[in-house]
Amino acid sequence: MQNTHSEIDFVVTWVDGGDKEWRNEKQKYTLSGNNDDREERYRDWDILRYWFRGVEKYAPWVRKIHFVTWGHLPKWLETDNPKLHIVNHKDYMPKDILPVFNCNPIEIFMHKIEGLSENFVYFNDDIFLLKEVKETDFFRDGKPCDMLAFQPVVSNPANPVMSYLYLNNSVVLSKHFNKRENVRRQPRKYFHIGYPPLYFFYNMLELAFPLYTGFYTVHGPMPFCKKTFEELWEIEREVLLETGTHRFRNDRDVTLYLFREWQKLSGNFVAKNVQRKFKYFELDNSNKRLKEVIRRQKAKIICINDANEYIEYERVKNELAEVFDSILPKKSSFEK
Repeated sequence: MQNTHSEIDFVVTWVDGGDKEWRNEKQKYTLSGNNDDREERYRDWDILRYWFRGVEKYAPWVRKIHFVTWGHLPKWLETDNPKLHIVNHKDYMPKDILPVFNCNPIEIFMHKIEGLSENFVYFNDDIFLLKEVKETDFFRDGKPCDMLAFQPVVSNPANPVMSYLYLNNSVVLSKHFNKRENVRRQPRKYFHIGYPPLYFFYNMLELAFPLYTGFYTVHGPMPFCKKTFEELWEIEREVLLETGTHRFRNDRDVTLYLFREWQKLSGNFVAKNVQRKFKYFELDNSNKRLKEVIRRQKAKIICINDANEYIEYERVKNELAEVFDSILPKKSSFEK
């Protein structure tokens, strides 16, 4: 049976890095070891209203939006909207690990959110809808739509913690799945006709190596089944609980991509080129191509990743708001 609008929720996490109360609490905790606490991890570009406008206009079928925060809320947010569920970290995470300033614990406990549908789509707050999306862009017959491909984990001295995180995920997965056996079991999901050619190249090349070296993932909306979380928590509880104890991003963490790859290696997904209507950007001081894609709506979905500390913040923030306002000028029902 195909999904209906009543079956799929959206989850979005947000932090206001400029909130003085939040910053004061964060500063109480001493950082040590290989923690990732860069300012751009928490910087807010004040364009979240366009996320809500995009969802209301281009995904009206969504049953519920679960808005996850430390406790602060945008001043403009209409909290009485019946489709909106405000979720504080303390509402679904163990009290003894709070406060947390690390997205990984925040994300791996998501299945505990009260009232969350079995099938849901997770958004970071830097992922926006620019065109109409359908339920079948994310789920078919109750299964997430995704792509399955290998890609080696690389050593990145500019962001070393992320290299460890990807490797940690692969180590857990390799305990439960045999690489070549998994390819033999579901070859059409590795070599799906609709995939980008690069995926075929990666998969053919990686078959020369018997052990997992890593996975290629699209940094976009992530469709999940709650049962995926429940299954992994049952068999890898110790690993997940350790990640939960890290207040800041740590090189011993596992990430949400562990759950995403678990779904795929388990065969619980529908092979589809989810990259076809998606574009990824990293912010800089120009953003010429990004602004053109938004203005002319050249993609269904975009990700605007903030990974550059040398950005002229105020100018770029105003430019982003201006270009989004050109396509989504009307307030949504999620705004006062």
